[in-house]
Amino acid sequence: QVQLVETGGGLVQAGGSLRLSCAASGSIFSIATMGWYRQAPGKPRELVADITSGGRAYYADSVKGRFTVSRDNAKNTVYLQMNSLKPEDTAVYYCNARSYALDSSWGQGTQVTVSS
Repeated sequence: QVQLVETGGGLVQAGGSLRLSCAASGSIFSIATMGWYRQAPGKPRELVADITSGGRAYYADSVKGRFTVSRDNAKNTVYLQMNSLKPEDTAVYYCNARSYALDSSWGQGTQVTVSS
């Protein structure tokens, strides 16, 4: 079992920045990939960015060049630096940890609201 605790999020004006953090505990040795998903009202949950234990990152096209995912393996923490935020980035952001066996664990979610 992996437990994930997210911090960060909040309200920001368009063009601003926010940083999300997610700390993992429990069976951390089983974690292969950590990342962030988001879900806007009335829309399905979508992958925003993730990063492997070796540091290989993936980004959704909608956030490339604006968001940066990073990972501190020593602290078992993944970060999402979000710059040049747009109103369409408004959503609940969820931290995800995927094991080598492809089991997923989820954080409780944190609201990000970007005002125009």
